[in-house]
Amino acid sequence: MGEVAKFSKGKGYSKNDLIEEGTPIILYGSLYTDYQTVIKEINTFAKPKDNAIYSVGNEVIVPSSGETAEDIARASVVANKGILLGGDLNIIYLNDNFNPIFLALLISHGERKVELAKKAQGKSVVHLYNTDLQELDLIYPSKEEQKKIGTFFSNLDNLITLHQRM
Repeated sequence: MGEVAKFSKGKGYSKNDLIEEGTPIILYGSLYTDYQTVIKEINTFAKPKDNAIYSVGNEVIVPSSGETAEDIARASVVANKGILLGGDLNIIYLNDNFNPIFLALLISHGERKVELAKKAQGKSVVHLYNTDLQELDLIYPSKEEQKKIGTFFSNLDNLITLHQRM
């Protein structure tokens, strides 16, 4: 993946930094509980810290800490720009030849998920680093086909969410 992306880390925030209103923020724990493949609406807010990391839109985020190796291999796309990206997030900025939704699906399911789970290090808390992501082997179709696959599964995610709210 190092050939199709650049990598970064989020800035450390804790639950104590959260406020009722302010700048939207994504914390790594929320990836497990609150968000699907594409994150469009943010439900937590914080006051930006110095050197805060903001989304530019369409980057892929992967938690760098988790309870189990299987859970940590999970990715989401931050659809909008200007969202604070909290600590314990690996941030992937893709080049123009790769669809972010397709990559998030690729990381979160199948062989790539298993491969990343094997790279996770630790006992009670496991960690996944950007260097682990950079070494991930990717097999992928044309960008047009990636977009079609990503759109199909995003629509499916939305349909499931709508049915869960009923």
